[in-house]
Amino acid sequence: MNEDPIIIIGAGPAGLMAAHQLAKKGYKVHIYEKNKAAARKFLVAGHGGFNLTHSEPIASFVEKYDAKQIQHIVQSFDNSHTVAWLAEIGISTYVGSSGKIFPEKDIKPIQVLQAWLDQLKQLGVMIHYEHNFIDFDRHSVTLNHNNEPIHKPYQKLILALGGGSWKKTGSDAAWISLLENKNITIKPLQAANSGYNTTDDYANLEGQVLKNIEISFQNTKKLGEMVFTKYGIEGSPLYYMNRYTRTFHFPLNLHIDLKPNLTKDAIVKQLQSGGQVSTILKTKLRLSATATALLKRLDKHTFTNPEALADAIKHYPIQVSGLRPIDEVISTAGGIPFKELRENLALHQFPNVYCAGEMIDWEAPTGGYLLQACFSTGAWIASSIDKRATS
Repeated sequence: MNEDPIIIIGAGPAGLMAAHQLAKKGYKVHIYEKNKAAARKFLVAGHGGFNLTHSEPIASFVEKYDAKQIQHIVQSFDNSHTVAWLAEIGISTYVGSSGKIFPEKDIKPIQVLQAWLDQLKQLGVMIHYEHNFIDFDRHSVTLNHNNEPIHKPYQKLILALGGGSWKKTGSDAAWISLLENKNITIKPLQAANSGYNTTDDYANLEGQVLKNIEISFQNTKKLGEMVFTKYGIEGSPLYYMNRYTRTFHFPLNLHIDLKPNLTKDAIVKQLQSGGQVSTILKTKLRLSATATALLKRLDKHTFTNPEALADAIKHYPIQVSGLRPIDEVISTAGGIPFKELRENLALHQFPNVYCAGEMIDWEAPTGGYLLQACFSTGAWIASSIDKRATS
């Protein structure tokens, strides 16, 4: 029997979940992390509202992912499994008004992580910090600690090194050149769940929010809210549009429906009812001050013509000139294509080396879907290793 441990590189959510599921089965697991602490991106993500998954029924939940393979993996360890796992480590949850699942109020991200790390310690998982991943072969992994190379033999090796966004958290995609040097194809990383730079300057609206709107690009539409920034626009429906706009040349137009619950004809009728346009927008159409300010940027003819203004309310154009830089976006698209991986997420060229989380080429919107897939890939690999060992 192989007495070498299962080695995991990266103490993010995918790596920690693989470790947790394996340790529960009695495997000896060692995690090597280059930072001084675990899961830095996990904690940074929690600053904006710590939703860990989403309560959406699994049939529609998996449709948020762009690849059939990741949909299948998420179904195997889904949002209900995540809630059960959180309860297992002592974290109770609740469903927010938008369907997102959060830790109970007053439970901070660091408390969730600490509860998880405590559980891993009880299960015997060893986490070694400040160990930089250098290389691997079929039998051992090479790390650097205190400027000294270290060679560690492994039974199985799980790479959970993250994507390429938020480098300050350690997610720097340095692994790409290493794998490419081993003749493993990597799809170039691109910004995902990113805001857009805009051609026009919306500095006078910076920080203001448009709520209950619908963003459209060609035949794709998404409800939600957006915020104006010093460089352009941000918001979940815009992040959702990334995968559809990325294949086109910028600049291009997105459109905002400022009143998705009203038809154009209903809006025209209100605009023709008499009175000052600004008053109608506020009192009869109940548009926000931000929406009205946006409409006032239109030329006088459009603003005073009911038909033209109704068109603008239903189809307001925003010309975008590109996505934000990769380092500041929420996640990245691209990475290791599924064709380079076996069904169990092991590399074809290295059957005992597995890849988890954002390293793999899949994409999902914000709202709990990103974390869920990281949890799911970690659990999938752990299950695959255990099935192989016990079969």
